[in-house]
Amino acid sequence: MGLTGSGALITRPMLVTFAILVTLPLWIEPVGFYQYLGVEIVIWMIFALGFNLLLGYTGLPSFGHGAYFGLGAYAFGLFQLNVVQNLWLGLMAAVVIAAIGGAAVAAFISHRRGIYFALLTIAFGQVFWFVSIKWHKLTGGEDGLLNIPRPSMDFGVVEFALSDNTALFYCVLGVFAVVVIGLWRLVHSPFGKVIQAIKQNEMRASFVGYNVWLYKWAVFTLSAGIAGLAGGLFAMAQESAYPDVMSLHASGFVVMMTLVGGGFVSFWGPVMGAVIFFLARDFLGSLTETWLLWYGLMFMGMVLFKPEGVAGAWQDWMGRLLGKQDKGDASPAGGFVASLKR
Repeated sequence: MGLTGSGALITRPMLVTFAILVTLPLWIEPVGFYQYLGVEIVIWMIFALGFNLLLGYTGLPSFGHGAYFGLGAYAFGLFQLNVVQNLWLGLMAAVVIAAIGGAAVAAFISHRRGIYFALLTIAFGQVFWFVSIKWHKLTGGEDGLLNIPRPSMDFGVVEFALSDNTALFYCVLGVFAVVVIGLWRLVHSPFGKVIQAIKQNEMRASFVGYNVWLYKWAVFTLSAGIAGLAGGLFAMAQESAYPDVMSLHASGFVVMMTLVGGGFVSFWGPVMGAVIFFLARDFLGSLTETWLLWYGLMFMGMVLFKPEGVAGAWQDWMGRLLGKQDKGDASPAGGFVASLKR
């Protein structure tokens, strides 16, 4: 099994990504950033990769996906505060609660498509956000849940404290690696081929015998579960959970990350998009309070002039550099470019 084919468990882009991230604590401060930024970026990479399963691979625009990120955050916090302080059980609770919320919503909206599907995701997302603000006894209302314990990473025979940002980063990175490998196998499995067929033409996929409603329900539920996992990690890192992460603008952030990065043309688009978003936030934010305006203008320009995003621009540039656009390029560089594509 090679490193370039879709059947590979570990690919060259994975190795490059993991190598960069593993060494990140060594160089992030010398280049002018701070350790916790790496934690934030990797958590949102997980969120964006799960979201891209819906938008990039199935063609389902969910504009209220922050709701499931928030459900995961609240589930993790409430579990640590009221049940038991355990990292793995808390993250499992975050995944399960977010997946249940996603499954319930998907049961209502999976028969819709296009703008109607998108509007319903916004409506349900706002319902979750409103409940999180008003259910003060459970969620803490607008103040959120505070002082959430950050449990250690316990493997039974060995235990690692997560009190410092470096240890926290490697914990989050381990989860990221599992999610990346799992999603890579999923999107290149028969299930992945079916959801891509649904993206191309729902009616045709239905005519050849696939239960389109069930596949849409399943992929929405899975995407919500991954969002919940990211939310649980976020609550652990922040030691708090609050309604803002469920709001419409927070949901918009993950959409922008996915589109700017190029989730429609590359598995790795959301990863690039998350990096660009946080670097823009910190760099532009140090120059002006209106950094989001400039990021929004960049987003508009990308959508208008290069809708394939950064990943699409990279593929085009490398293709011109190599003089070969086909996936059958036998050179190492050509294989790397081919492995970045769907």
